[in-house]
Amino acid sequence: MFARGTRARRIAAAVLPPVLFAIVVLGAWQLYTVVGDIKESTLPPPTAIAEALWNDRSMLLENAWVTIKEILLGFLAAIALGVGLAVLIRSSRTIERAVYPWLVVSQMVPIPAIAPLLIIWFGFEMQPKIIVIMLVSFFPIAVNTIDGLRAVEPELLNLLKTLKANSWQRFRKAQLPAALPFLFSGLKVAAALSVIGAVFAEWVGASEGLGYLILVLNNQTATTEMFAVIVTLASIGIALFLIVTLLERLLLPWYYESRQAEGEGLHLEVEDKV
Repeated sequence: MFARGTRARRIAAAVLPPVLFAIVVLGAWQLYTVVGDIKESTLPPPTAIAEALWNDRSMLLENAWVTIKEILLGFLAAIALGVGLAVLIRSSRTIERAVYPWLVVSQMVPIPAIAPLLIIWFGFEMQPKIIVIMLVSFFPIAVNTIDGLRAVEPELLNLLKTLKANSWQRFRKAQLPAALPFLFSGLKVAAALSVIGAVFAEWVGASEGLGYLILVLNNQTATTEMFAVIVTLASIGIALFLIVTLLERLLLPWYYESRQAEGEGLHLEVEDKV
């Protein structure tokens, strides 16, 4: 019974603050648009956006499904590229010195500038959109995984070498467990970036999807409907972030429990000082 009460309080402490904050922001937004007599074409009230979400649900769902497929495929491609590069870079000091600077340089090139070239090379199908999402999302995965592979205890690696463990065994027993928490941190960032990448890709060349829908509605000055699309995109990003967080808790229970214990210990320490 005590454990259930503690868990309920923990869930309430995590959920209530953002919910209350959202209520305050939406209430202030609604009040501002009504009292200030703001035109709906300039800034629609939340009630009008909610109405648009319901009235245009078929159109939104149809285009959202297209964007979700692009995001999922691009996100999976980003994981493969990011983790693959991280393992390659950490496999050799020489490779790390040669490749890592170019990994950083790759992020200096604006993706919207590359997207038209991808359309020329691959056409207007799904491939260029997946590539854009991959290019936008892979960097935090790669960098965080590299940091995780570096975080392994040298003493543990030396012990495994003493026990005649080969490179694969050292990777599986020591480096991979150390890197997984870092990898999931990168995945959470990449989950948000993948949604942005999908919008970029659909702005350049698409005939369907939520990014394309934003362009169409912008040309029509349909501000309320544009906000409804933005809310739909945000919901997709939040859902993907929550899925990654859930997978982290399921696959890394030891890491999640240790973080909880540290948080509770810090909370008790603060209470003692107060």
